[in-house]
Amino acid sequence: MIPVSSIVIAVAFMALLGLLLAVVLAIANKQLFVYEDPRIDEVEEMLPHANCGACGTAGCRAFAEKLVMGELQPGLCSVNSKDMNQAIASFLGVELGAQEKRVARLACAGGSHVAHTRASYHGLDTCYAASLISGGGKGCAWGCLGFGDCDQACDFDAISMDRHGLPVVDVDPCTACGDCVDACPRDLFSIHPVSHRLWVACKNLEKGEAAEAECLVMCTACGRCAADAPEGLISIDNNLAVIDYAKNTLASRLPVERCPTGAIVWLEDGAGMYKGKEAIRVVRQEALPVD
Repeated sequence: MIPVSSIVIAVAFMALLGLLLAVVLAIANKQLFVYEDPRIDEVEEMLPHANCGACGTAGCRAFAEKLVMGELQPGLCSVNSKDMNQAIASFLGVELGAQEKRVARLACAGGSHVAHTRASYHGLDTCYAASLISGGGKGCAWGCLGFGDCDQACDFDAISMDRHGLPVVDVDPCTACGDCVDACPRDLFSIHPVSHRLWVACKNLEKGEAAEAECLVMCTACGRCAADAPEGLISIDNNLAVIDYAKNTLASRLPVERCPTGAIVWLEDGAGMYKGKEAIRVVRQEALPVD
């Protein structure tokens, strides 16, 4: 039988040990405590919880923290309604702020009716899978493969596939989250302010006849757009017209007018692409046969 004195000693020891640990935890809690502004939780609740990253932060919680600290303004959230962003601004006592709307732009116009397919691809119906198998069969090594990875990646229903297998971005619901940019294996999407209306709808790096043999609407590096544009606005780099948007202050349509293939266009919300007077007129609506 265990002596009563031993039991008492053991109980007393455990009690003292528990008290000591409690004191240590209390001290640690006081020393290591990190204050968090309670307004962060309230602001986070007023955000859309999309965690899309369009505001430039890792998610809505991080955005809420920066709003409370005064490092960002509520108007940067392109997913929230303007009224809700205004409510956040009023709650924090700050200016709403504003950011020019940004959207995803596609650098390809080579749908199935104008761009050749040189081989039939059979496999997983994704652009990524097709790109691993001899480029998916499309003649243009830079062209859209048309399986809709971008459409599947978009959580805001801002992308749909047209009858020619090309993604179409709906400007209104697009939040510039960048998911389509990550999903496209050919890097055809990029995020731009809506004011970037002068646009090169092509990423082809082939030149002249070699390019036109694969797609009717390819940029052929003819240089007419660069010659017609305000000085420094457009250059030809690796056989492709490149726009320097830092110099696009004139928002000029002139570079569009003489483009023979219509690869460089002017974008208007609700009106689609405007092509120049000398651009080839695409009549065919059926897909080109597989060569």
